[in-house]
Amino acid sequence: MSMFKKLLASVGIGSAQVDTRLEQDSLIPGEVLSGEVHLTGGDVAQEIDEIYMYVITHYERESNDSKVKEECTLIKHRLTERVVLQPKEHKVLPFAFRLPYETPLTMGRQPVYLRTGLDIKNAIDPGDSDFIEVRPHPLMAKVLDAVSQIGFQLYKVDCEYNRHLGKTYPFVQEFEFRPTGPYRSRVEELEIVFYLNENSVEVLMELDKRARGFLGAFEEAFNLDERYVRFRLHREDLQRSTGDIANSIEDLIRKQIR
Repeated sequence: MSMFKKLLASVGIGSAQVDTRLEQDSLIPGEVLSGEVHLTGGDVAQEIDEIYMYVITHYERESNDSKVKEECTLIKHRLTERVVLQPKEHKVLPFAFRLPYETPLTMGRQPVYLRTGLDIKNAIDPGDSDFIEVRPHPLMAKVLDAVSQIGFQLYKVDCEYNRHLGKTYPFVQEFEFRPTGPYRSRVEELEIVFYLNENSVEVLMELDKRARGFLGAFEEAFNLDERYVRFRLHREDLQRSTGDIANSIEDLIRKQIR
């Protein structure tokens, strides 16, 4: 009977189970993700070689004129080594680790989730996945609100493969805005990429101007209509009003479209 149970456990029937319970599932980049991993023994004793936790997201990459989704591991956290779980035994293991500052926001359809797995030899590894809501850091929220205030509407957020602009990871999260106010006749699109760290956020802003006449069409053909500008907000800028930050961003935009 014991051998039969071992055989069943090796294909996942009557095997150990894992259930990850998050203390909170809504965070901002750089905050600590914490909770407990609940292990429940199966019908036979099993030796768990490793308990691993991955924070996963996806990004899109162009391949043969179509877009393919690729998975990216933002961080791997090793919880423990070697645990022997007796039949029906229940163990609770706490965990805590920091979300990377480059974690994308879960706006639009962008997923971020925690995958927990047990590494058990000669058995199908049990696993558990938990989605995490990633909200804008207050500095990022200031910028998004300011851009909205000067007449740009956010219409698309996605993670795109970009080895040139990506730093820790091979992608960047792009926030694409369309003008709804006074810039509608002069700007096609505004794109923003954030580079967040502990004390500040660097903002890369790309302005795509509308083509105007022959020279405008010439610039567009050679991608000269796309203008980049960088600026940085620090922690102390949280004390500034959104209107003040909006004025600063508007000054930068006006310089680009003169």
